[in-house]
This record gives sequence, structure tokens and C-alpha cells, in this order.
Amino acid sequence: MFKKLAGFFCATLCCASVSASEGLITLKSAHSVQDTVDKLESVLKSKGMNVFGKVNHAEGAMKAGMELKPTQVVIFGNPKVGTPLMQCARSVAIDLPQKALIWEDDDGQVWLGYNDPAHLAKRHGIEGCDEVLKKVSGALGNFAKAATS
Repeated sequence: MFKKLAGFFCATLCCASVSASEGLITLKSAHSVQDTVDKLESVLKSKGMNVFGKVNHAEGAMKAGMELKPTQVVIFGNPKVGTPLMQCARSVAIDLPQKALIWEDDDGQVWLGYNDPAHLAKRHGIEGCDEVLKKVSGALGNFAKAATS
């Protein structure tokens, strides 16, 4: 069942790939880290999602006297989306709210990554919740595409 779901998720997300980090879907961004973060935050809010916070890891590194290329995490969610997942498997709450990682690599390319719902399903043994997972996957893919294009 999980292979079938994983195939659906990958087919749904053209331009996306599951990266070397297991369970992380990544998309190249056409924008800077900050512009990608701003676009993501805007699309999330326009779709009724709550943006709970942002973590600027590069800023934290600078405060500690270290350097890190631009790296930010956006934390977001909506109980109407997250609750059905938790009803399927309560342990998925450790991975909620959702997070998006936006970073600049060593070549200056900006990326947006987020947890693959198929990976979360496997990790938490979620079964019988295909429609919920399909909805979450579609929404995350749409948010990511809107922020990176």
C-alpha cells in the first residue's frame, strides 16, 4: 500500500524529488531564501493555514559566531488538516505542525523541502487513511510549487 501511495505522491509533484534525506521532498526555487519564505507564508495564509513561526538558522549561527548559508524553517498547519492525520495515528503529532525548510546550497541554488506524507505514513504505521494522505500531499505540493515558481 505504501509503495502505491508513494507513487501517487511522486506523480502528483512534477519538478519535485525525494532527496537523499529519507522522506524529504525537495523543489528548486527560482527565488532567494527570503523571497521563497515570503511567498510560502503568503500562500499558506491565503489558503487558511496558520503560520506558527519561523526559525532563521543562519541568524542563530551568526549569533553563535558561526557562518551558515541562508537556512529557514517555516512552521505551519491547520487543525482541519492535522487532526484527521492524528486520528489515523496519534504518533504523527510529533511531526505536526508541518514544516518547510528553505535553504541555499553551496552552489547558491535555493531549495524548499518538506516531509513526504508517504514517509510519515510509513513511519507512523498509518493505514486506511489514503484520502487524508492524498489531500495532505496535494496541498503540500501546491504550497511548495507556488512558493518556488
